[in-house]
Amino acid sequence: MSRNAALFAVMCLVWGLTWLPVKVGASHVPPVFLAAVRFSLAGVLMLLWAGRDLPKVPAGAWPRLIVTALLLNTANYSLLFWGTAHAPTGLAAIVNFATIPIFTLLASRAIEGERIDARKLAAIGLGTVGLGFLFATRALGGLSAVHGDPLEAVGLAAVAFGTLFYCTGAVLSRPIAGTMPTLTLAGWQTLIGGIGLSAVSALVEPVGRADFAALVRSPVLPAIVFLIIGGSLMGFTIYMRLLRDWGAFRAGLYAFISPAIAVGVGVVVLSEPFGVSEAVGALLMFGAAAIALKRPERAR
Repeated sequence: MSRNAALFAVMCLVWGLTWLPVKVGASHVPPVFLAAVRFSLAGVLMLLWAGRDLPKVPAGAWPRLIVTALLLNTANYSLLFWGTAHAPTGLAAIVNFATIPIFTLLASRAIEGERIDARKLAAIGLGTVGLGFLFATRALGGLSAVHGDPLEAVGLAAVAFGTLFYCTGAVLSRPIAGTMPTLTLAGWQTLIGGIGLSAVSALVEPVGRADFAALVRSPVLPAIVFLIIGGSLMGFTIYMRLLRDWGAFRAGLYAFISPAIAVGVGVVVLSEPFGVSEAVGALLMFGAAAIALKRPERAR
């Protein structure tokens, strides 16, 4: 196994496992508060890591950087962490990872005018049907709805809307991505997003002294450490290396592996339900993601 292949396996594992600490942490402290702590600390560490590159942000890029930070991290993770607190981690991971290629297509069309051809339309249609299957048992009051959180369907919808905000922010980030070092951009977006998450948490969540005290105790502290070191620093670093060495297509294949890990961990560790409807929906959404990620054939 090559070094990049080993790193890819580590990245898939780490990003598949991050959903468990989100769920565990959010069961002890408010979910948006948890996200605010994670991204504020991760942002500081990333900017320290950037070192001399920290101030290398062109003056004209700041407005777009702030807006994209609020979309990528504040709006996205407010919804994603809240949704994961109420929905099964495996299904939340599937909704998040499998809709990224689809929502990116829609955002690129709306913002950049990118043409949506028949292949892309098929991906959008198949992904929509897949989402319908994932929501079916909850909408019909089936097995998952009976034995799970009554807000499961709302939680999954929150994850989907959060992912849409993420993809919109990612597309809007493209014009400034080449104007500064990658770690500088990511660090500032992470820190600003964390500040935004702190504001959202202060407005909508009853955060008290007990919640701050819980941050330095198990299981919240290990959850935050894993999310920062594994999810933000390690996962991001590996992904940037694979983007450089493999390209976006091969590096993006984690979207088919990490959700499977999240589902397995959720079923084994948290005894989360995963029935026929969920399995069909997952397969359809992975198929839609595969179509969306497929490289168009060049004309001969």
